[in-house]
Amino acid sequence: MTTRRMTVAQALVEFLGNQWTVDGDIRERTIPGMFGIFGHGNVAGIGQALKQVNVDDPDLMPYHQARNEQAMVHQSVAYARMHRRRSTYASAASVGPGAANMLTGAALATTNRLPALLLPSDTFATRVADPVLQQIEMPHDTSITVNDAFRPLSKFYDKVQRPEQLFSIALAAMRVLTDPAETGAVTISLPEDVQAEELDVPEEFLAPREWHIRRPLPERAPLARAVEVILAAKNPVIIAGGGVLYSGAEDSLRALAEATGIPVGTSQAGGGSMLWDHPQYLGGVGATGTSAANRITAEADVVSGVGTRFSDFTTASRTVFQNPDVVFVNINIASFDAYKHGSRLPIVADARESLDALLVELADYSVAPEYAALVASEKEQWDKRVDEAFEPSGATLPGQTEIIGAVQAASDPRDVVIQAAGSLPGDLHKLWRVRDALGYHVEYAFSCMGYEIAAGLGVRRAAPDRDAIVMVGDGSYLMLHTELVTAVAEGIKIIVVLIQNHGYASIGHLSETVGSERFGTLYRTLDTTAKNFQGEQVLPVDLAANARSYGVNVIEVTPGADAIEQLSAALATAKAAETTTLIHINSDPLLYSPDGGGWWDVPVAAVSTLPSTQAAYDDYLIQRARQKPLLG
Repeated sequence: MTTRRMTVAQALVEFLGNQWTVDGDIRERTIPGMFGIFGHGNVAGIGQALKQVNVDDPDLMPYHQARNEQAMVHQSVAYARMHRRRSTYASAASVGPGAANMLTGAALATTNRLPALLLPSDTFATRVADPVLQQIEMPHDTSITVNDAFRPLSKFYDKVQRPEQLFSIALAAMRVLTDPAETGAVTISLPEDVQAEELDVPEEFLAPREWHIRRPLPERAPLARAVEVILAAKNPVIIAGGGVLYSGAEDSLRALAEATGIPVGTSQAGGGSMLWDHPQYLGGVGATGTSAANRITAEADVVSGVGTRFSDFTTASRTVFQNPDVVFVNINIASFDAYKHGSRLPIVADARESLDALLVELADYSVAPEYAALVASEKEQWDKRVDEAFEPSGATLPGQTEIIGAVQAASDPRDVVIQAAGSLPGDLHKLWRVRDALGYHVEYAFSCMGYEIAAGLGVRRAAPDRDAIVMVGDGSYLMLHTELVTAVAEGIKIIVVLIQNHGYASIGHLSETVGSERFGTLYRTLDTTAKNFQGEQVLPVDLAANARSYGVNVIEVTPGADAIEQLSAALATAKAAETTTLIHINSDPLLYSPDGGGWWDVPVAAVSTLPSTQAAYDDYLIQRARQKPLLG
């Protein structure tokens, strides 16, 4: 057996550079590059290995800088989504705070069922230096390190405590990373001393290796039971989730909808699985859904979930399905999601393979003409409401709906809109008219503030021929805006539309609905008498100047009746530019988008001295009475 003498870090970097994902006829690099921020934990290990590869074979594992460890993972996740989970980046961090900064990214990747490879450095395995700088110490268990916090957040976790362990750990990590049923954050903890230790590495370990994406077929018996139920349905509906896109099943979904007339609603992750103007597409469903999707789904007797994890937003906290006899067919490649909510008809299989099988079995089925007419009527009514909502009001401070309408009008069909947190995801879910399968990129499983700008970079890395349009409120912007420096450093073009609300618009609205009167949600100076931040004095913060200080081209929309007209012109300028542009616009956070009839369960204080809370609790009890214990 031929071997090479290498350090653990050198062997790992070369190994990762030779991994390939195969999905049908598509073959691509599983790990096309690595982000890294270096400290004493990895500068002599992963850092040295990346430098050596950069000199010897720069295309094997390209290195990219980042300004925040969390943002490295966000970029990786966004890239993975655009590549339908076939490819992602690795992220290397130093000991202690560097590793801990990646924890949010790990949780986001796992929650979204999207692959990301995390390589946090760890303290000395030998403990020759103990405690080392930045080491956490737990008196009850001195073996615990910061990296143990990755265990509950990762779909795979292991620590290379001896050089010889690298081989089995790296291979096991790749298996999970490329498994559509198991993927998420994959974490390999790397003690700083072990990274730099030497070992004999078999050439076989370093040779190119292929990982084939599994596309399991639906089993005959579960499929037959589902077909029997659908054939008897009078008001069937399909809810498409992210699994449709990750499976590349959007054509199969459209074919099934057209052949049967069954209408389709989408979760946030499923946005793009059907295009907005398709006759059978009703838009987003659930708490942030359209009235068309929610009204049709409320009366559905058979709900077929395809590649959705049925989160509380998708189910409107189990209130959107009001037919007492509703039956659920739940198609998912992960059994955990297929059996969720007590589904009586789970199908554990690939989304595309399942939809293709259903198309054959339902060849003679179609919905009744009166049901098709109802679907068409609801869709027409909602589309008209959106048209009206997009019309500029001429107000000095436009509402968010008008801003979305202007961005929509200025965008091209293949542009990608990117969002994650605040009031924007809900409005986009209802209003954004998706014209391309990968054109809607809203991270809403973890809904992580700060995801947006980093994700914009990940999207643009994955699809350099598309414009990445990041829409972000000032709250999310302040969480993680430093990756604008990365955009400048690498010449990566993104378009950022920064909406200045002077606070947390989404939570402010939610605070009102639960009777908390927007407490703590406004960006105001401290009222030393009232001891709160509820006054009228807004903060003298200049976010446009902040972005400009990073070297970003900034266009400021001044408040006035022509604000939307200015925004449209700014978007045209940004799209024509070759570098990153940030557009700053002020909005009125009290102007809301059209109501889609969804509800979200956020508990209200059962006892309160505040009249607003008392009223909110009364309404809460009414809404909760509509909840179902299981979907069934």
